[in-house]
Amino acid sequence: MSVFKRLIASATMATAIFATPALAQDDVRIALVVKALGIGFFEAAAEGAEEAAAELGNVEIIYTGPTDTTAEGQIEVINSLIAQNVDAIAISANDTDALVPALKRAMQRGITVISWDSGVAPEGRQLHLNPSSNALIGNMIIKLAADHLPEGGDVAVLSATTTSTNQNIWIEEMNKVIGDYPGINVVSTVYGDDLADKSYREATGLMQSFPDLDAIIAPTSVGIVAAAQAVVDAGKVGEVNVTGLGLPSEMAGAIESGASQSFAIWNPIDLGYSATMLAYELSQNGVEAAPGAEVPMGRMGTLTLDDNNEGAMADPFVYDASNIDQFKSIF
Repeated sequence: MSVFKRLIASATMATAIFATPALAQDDVRIALVVKALGIGFFEAAAEGAEEAAAELGNVEIIYTGPTDTTAEGQIEVINSLIAQNVDAIAISANDTDALVPALKRAMQRGITVISWDSGVAPEGRQLHLNPSSNALIGNMIIKLAADHLPEGGDVAVLSATTTSTNQNIWIEEMNKVIGDYPGINVVSTVYGDDLADKSYREATGLMQSFPDLDAIIAPTSVGIVAAAQAVVDAGKVGEVNVTGLGLPSEMAGAIESGASQSFAIWNPIDLGYSATMLAYELSQNGVEAAPGAEVPMGRMGTLTLDDNNEGAMADPFVYDASNIDQFKSIF
């Protein structure tokens, strides 16, 4: 069954869980909890989770999340999963700390908990899977803007939510290396809450507030598409370059129009695959998440954990006019 046919878009979080018939005794239920349903990045990650499940042979993927990017919505989803007594929860968090009490309850019930993409505080999970090194991502997003501004210029950041763990860390890492790019000036950071309409309005507001703006950096797959459309609609293609993190399938038009010169992303299919494999190893094979441990993740190799039980999957990859056609039909 296609993962897209299994998406749940219920009006209430209690019913946002994928309903399945009674499972065989040996089946393992792994819940892939995303920031919100209906986001292409997470749908691609769910494809990877299904790939891992098929490879493992005895895994049922529960793909779920709230209808908006709130901690409250994810907490309701987590509570429903606890009631179902799933084997593992792999979550991309809307808030670093707010989910901890609910996830602690899950672990107390014997449920394996890992975070991926956007992390949970260490006390609320057993390990965290970063899609790449935070430092590499932070450097990449500012480099993508600076590469097309040899004389320097004004750039702004369009992020997701104010509490989004990964976004905040990447922006922090970006600011650490801003001095490596002479003449680049970050004039503002705004938040679109990973909603297309709000992100569009925020991008439009940036161009109005800063008439000399040269680039918008959006380290979010929703925000980058919305910002590119805002640039096109404002007639500022060639004046404002939109870059950051996005999906080739969603950004191909922006590359073609010239609204974006380049952007980067890791493969979200690989990310969902890896998260599922890690959850399985911890919940079924007795693998312990501890500093220095190397946890198997199938075809993606192993995840080496640091002192915070975190590890990085792979380096981000840059997409531009030279390679976008090769990848736009994949994810």
